[in-house]
Amino acid sequence: MRPTESFTVRIMRYHHIRKAEFIDRPNRFIANVLLDGSVQTVHVKNTGRCRELLVKGCTVYLEGSDNPMRRTKYDLVAVEKENEGSPDMLVNMDSQIPNEVTEEWLRKGTLFSRNADIRREYTYGASRFDFRIEDRGNITFLEVKGVTLEYDGTAYFPDAPTERGLKHINELIKARKAGYGAYILFVIQMKGIREFRPNDVTHKAFGDALRAAQAEGVNLLAYDCIVTPESISIDKPISINTEQDNELEKIIM
Repeated sequence: MRPTESFTVRIMRYHHIRKAEFIDRPNRFIANVLLDGSVQTVHVKNTGRCRELLVKGCTVYLEGSDNPMRRTKYDLVAVEKENEGSPDMLVNMDSQIPNEVTEEWLRKGTLFSRNADIRREYTYGASRFDFRIEDRGNITFLEVKGVTLEYDGTAYFPDAPTERGLKHINELIKARKAGYGAYILFVIQMKGIREFRPNDVTHKAFGDALRAAQAEGVNLLAYDCIVTPESISIDKPISINTEQDNELEKIIM
């Protein structure tokens, strides 16, 4: 999309939302839920582990599909996470949504100018970055990571080993050394977060690469989101702490 084309900034919205009770998850693609007294098999829009989110009996939110040819009628897009001693946290767990809300956020002129040329899925070197932004003659590559793992007000990424994410970080370091701007944006798909940290227990190589990228001048950003069952939008910046968390192994298995 060129800067001369029209683009209406909007909030990402879902349609035909239904509330249900989670039963189990036979595999990473589907879940069984109790909806209006009957068991339904639904598509899970996140192939990550999400063990701390999808707990038997928790409340989930489903988006109905208008496609009569689909094998599953609903997509599981959000979940109410029970936190001991604090209000339940609504977490959007749609892994396809962070890039959509990031584009909406970028086109508001929050990080670059409103006239910036923003392109999706741009190949550089051996990687395809989520965004290429050209603004006032400067070219920047931006990679987006959706975050759903939280413990006691701290968000962590990744929730599973990610060789693809590691590759993206190393390519961003190369791009930065070549004179391009480089950003990693962690879109935290919930509110109530105080801090973001890399999950060194799950994938230490990712944490090490993130610290190396920071030292090489790659910009690290983390933002929380306003989440409702029907919508999600990027909201406030969250502080980033890249130091290894010595207590992390006790809470993340």
